Amino acid sequence: MTKHIKTDLCVIGGGSGGLSIAAGAVQMGASVVLVEGGKMGGDCLNYGCVPSKALIAAGKHAHAMTTGAPFGITPVVPKVDYAAAKDHVASVIAGIAPHDSVERFQGLGVQVIEAYGTFISETELQAGDTIIKARRFVIATGSSPFVPPIQGLDKVPYYTNENIFDLREQPKHLIVIGGGPIGMELAQAHRRLGSDVTVLEGMTALGKDDPELAAIALARIRAEGVVIVEGALASEIKGKAGAVEVHTKDGAVYKGSHLLMAVGRKPNLDTLDLTAAGVAFDRSGVTVDASLKTSNPKIYAIGDVAGGLQFTHMANYHAGIVIRSALFGLPSKASTAHIPWATYTDPEIAQVGLTEAQAREQHSDAVEVVRFNFAENDRARAELTTTGLIKVMVLKGRPIGASIVGAQAGELIQVWSLAIANRLKMGAVAAMVSPYPTMGEINKRAAGAYFGPRLFSNPWVKRVVRLVQKF
Repeated sequence: MTKHIKTDLCVIGGGSGGLSIAAGAVQMGASVVLVEGGKMGGDCLNYGCVPSKALIAAGKHAHAMTTGAPFGITPVVPKVDYAAAKDHVASVIAGIAPHDSVERFQGLGVQVIEAYGTFISETELQAGDTIIKARRFVIATGSSPFVPPIQGLDKVPYYTNENIFDLREQPKHLIVIGGGPIGMELAQAHRRLGSDVTVLEGMTALGKDDPELAAIALARIRAEGVVIVEGALASEIKGKAGAVEVHTKDGAVYKGSHLLMAVGRKPNLDTLDLTAAGVAFDRSGVTVDASLKTSNPKIYAIGDVAGGLQFTHMANYHAGIVIRSALFGLPSKASTAHIPWATYTDPEIAQVGLTEAQAREQHSDAVEVVRFNFAENDRARAELTTTGLIKVMVLKGRPIGASIVGAQAGELIQVWSLAIANRLKMGAVAAMVSPYPTMGEINKRAAGAYFGPRLFSNPWVKRVVRLVQKF
């Protein structure tokens, strides 16, 4: 028998963004129904951010055992138990899972329906044997791996980020198709754990990052033994389990034992029937305005499924926008100017706001680019993490972008996200006092690099100083 539910808010998707909205809304007094047909926690917890960083951490420990000579520590070849490393990944997921569980959200007062949802009208969604009529809906179904229609791929076993973390047999030679963040992170992690790795990228590896910074990271990854081939478009896949061949359009053949597809993401729209809901969409996802409303003003879309930047923290940011709009009726618009992102290779790459190329294109000669090298930071010298660079794009005294490659880049970028979000001037960062010696001093020194020429090369400054010294 079909059940009927009326609610204030129906959230479709139990990933990070959807869970944030459901938890926030129910605790603020709204009635909330959460619909999730897959795993609670979504891609981030089960297949993305959490497992990849756990595997990267395992690789980091293995790598440290081979690089201690400069510190007086004799390098040794680590004995890697690949299955145990994957057990570590699973244990990290298991430790976080209760926070995202059905039980926790039911305890908060959210009605959770474990089924995929399909719109049957502009105000109704069917999930299993339940029809939900809601004042407002939020589509938060996320994205999944895009697998291109390469000839022969359907006949050869391959992995994506959705099942690579379940693999317990260590790949002897992993071929990764796709040189973006996911591909490069997993390539380096597997190389450090003892696998041979070849990355095939049809265009440019880490192509969405500042090319100067990407080159620094790629040089390190190559030095560790990862073979990175750019301009290598896969045309055909042959072989079987344990013996895979990737043929590229230029006639080259690359052989390996395992294949990982990491060429991009696609929005999860298939089960929704958005046409029935009067919601416009295209290949990139649901079409939304600045307030994240769809063409049906009672339906919002957030996170990966809304196109744009595909990051967990972006989905959480979107959640706050929707809560202000849907629960309080306040005007609220999303922006990407202050949204940072990081690629967790070693060295890390982080970005917020405009890159140097984007800043120069938009503002021409009005933009200033200040630079500071990690090699000039004392903590980096002590830890031998001197490979790195920060660039800050400044317009009329305010940072409008920052690009960092180096140790802890994902941590360092947060200062610049704060500055851009609050329209702070460079003086605010320069005035910050960092404990010595820390990597955080890099941000302060970058701000100092902006003011240095203004102070030390200004003749008026010298005249004032000479005048004061006369008294």
